[in-house]
Amino acid sequence: MNQKNIWVAGARPRTLPAAISPVLVGTALIRRDHHSINYLNAIMALLVSLLLQIAVNYSNDYSDGIRGTDDNRVGPVRLVASGLASARAVRRAAFICFAAAATLGIILSLRVSWWLVLVGAISILAAWTYTGGKKPYGYSGLGELSVFIFFGLVATVGSYVVQSHRVSWQSVLVSIPVGALSCSLLAINNLRDLPKDSLVSKRTLAVRLGDKKARQMFIGLLLLAHTAALFAAFITPWALITALFTPFTVKIVKGIRGGAQGRELIPMLGEIGRLQLLLSLTLAIALLI
Repeated sequence: MNQKNIWVAGARPRTLPAAISPVLVGTALIRRDHHSINYLNAIMALLVSLLLQIAVNYSNDYSDGIRGTDDNRVGPVRLVASGLASARAVRRAAFICFAAAATLGIILSLRVSWWLVLVGAISILAAWTYTGGKKPYGYSGLGELSVFIFFGLVATVGSYVVQSHRVSWQSVLVSIPVGALSCSLLAINNLRDLPKDSLVSKRTLAVRLGDKKARQMFIGLLLLAHTAALFAAFITPWALITALFTPFTVKIVKGIRGGAQGRELIPMLGEIGRLQLLLSLTLAIALLI
């Protein structure tokens, strides 16, 4: 693997739909409210979201790598644990992405409202302390909650706010399917890593719940995503077309209920990413119609 491919793999492209989806949905809602889309603000919001997602992936790689919790794992490449890049280089990559996201965020806040600086600062702090610092909350089972808040509520509602300058119940509603599917990406990762996490005292929610209940929670997240998307019919009846993706979800659920473990769960990460992007794109189109 060449140097360029190493860093692309370390950025974990399969997780990027979690950054794209909230901006798509939040921006589309602007048109539903009969407002013109501010494309510059939308692009900046998208770049901030993508940079934060990549920064999170690099910072997790760094923090887990130096703790040794990524040793002998299956799944996406770990730069530090595998020795493909030094811990210092991965930390630097994370900081560069955080700095770029912060810079764009500050510019965006100057165009919208100063309080977005505070939201951005909290988001960056949450991203770093997920696995970084002395007491990472990701090791205490709070990862899914954080993902729902920051890659669901904050990212979706924020994408709406940077153009509308207000919060609405509609923006909160459409953030739920986005957040639930982002949570499911983390949940499938934690389910895959459950046996090894339990050996290194990484008390993720999957470890705390146990295999059976972790699978039930994962299925519940998918059900919540579909249900919330259908409830968006109160905004536009076209939201009902998101039901077209139910067969995709059924396929994933069958794999989970069938007891897929370890490497068998790796392809599901890509499937969930596609489901999130397709459902979010369809919901966005429904809001634009």
